[in-house]
Amino acid sequence: MNIGHDMGHRYPKRSQLKYNKQRYRVRNWREYEAGLRKRGDLTLWFSEEAIAAWRAPTGEKPGGQTVYSDLAIEAGLTVRLVYRLALRQTEGFLQSISTLLNLGLRIPDHTTLSRRSNDLKVQIPVSANDGLLHIMIDSTGLRVQSGNTPGSVPPPKRRAWRKLHLVVDADTGGVLASALTTHRARDAAQVPGLLTQINDQLASVMADGAYDTASVYDTIAAHGSDPPTRVLIPPRCDAKIKREANVVAIQRDATIRAIDAGGRRRWEHESGYTRRSLVETAMSRYKAIIGDSMRSRTVASQKIEVVLACAVLNRMTRLGMPDSYCIA
Repeated sequence: MNIGHDMGHRYPKRSQLKYNKQRYRVRNWREYEAGLRKRGDLTLWFSEEAIAAWRAPTGEKPGGQTVYSDLAIEAGLTVRLVYRLALRQTEGFLQSISTLLNLGLRIPDHTTLSRRSNDLKVQIPVSANDGLLHIMIDSTGLRVQSGNTPGSVPPPKRRAWRKLHLVVDADTGGVLASALTTHRARDAAQVPGLLTQINDQLASVMADGAYDTASVYDTIAAHGSDPPTRVLIPPRCDAKIKREANVVAIQRDATIRAIDAGGRRRWEHESGYTRRSLVETAMSRYKAIIGDSMRSRTVASQKIEVVLACAVLNRMTRLGMPDSYCIA
């Protein structure tokens, strides 16, 4: 069945929508303010755990030995991200900490940090979850910085950029999975790789219309959640009823009927799809805290940089998030 007439009512354009700027007030301002102060605490990123495991264990094979553990390199690169330092400034920053605190640590130089960042094994730390996850999926663009050193080739007019794909927990705001691709990669094609990073069962999945493909519905169904995952993805304006046998894909037919009957805006409010704005808030949080461009030069190190950035954001959100409510 094809969506009939009155397309503007069912699928209005963004220019047809009227947005009123709403005002919010934070209930837990005192706790949230304390969490904001802790985000700048140096000991949060340069922890005692990293100091204790700073040196790599001696290998059994003869020859040159690895001096610094992966945890030491991760701590240095994390400090670089949080305080937005270049590699040489990161080296000097860590050396000053070791000197002031009389730690006696041997600090990795900037070339070691750069080289080890290409093959560092890092995972996004997530909080334990006892129930089903409500997740949101989206992507955003990150610029690739060009060299500005004297004598370097001037940056092109059209700068290169990467596409960052994130899976965000709707309840906590934490990042559960990430992927970094070229700007030409399709959003829907990254869903299988993102969901393989999540072991918990899914209660619901929210995404925008770019993820309205059969492969996405099949991937969600194959994740094996019980009861079946609730999928909130707006179909295309020319979507048709397919009468799929897939339990998850059947929901798409129901969404088409609901939008056909009452319009997309009514479906968004009644289904709870409006909560998808939280994933856009997470994207804004990433760019406000980490930045909208990457410092690393190679693709391998850029992927590690993104994972470290997500780990930083998760640690910040665990310190405290605002509990806000609309007042006008």
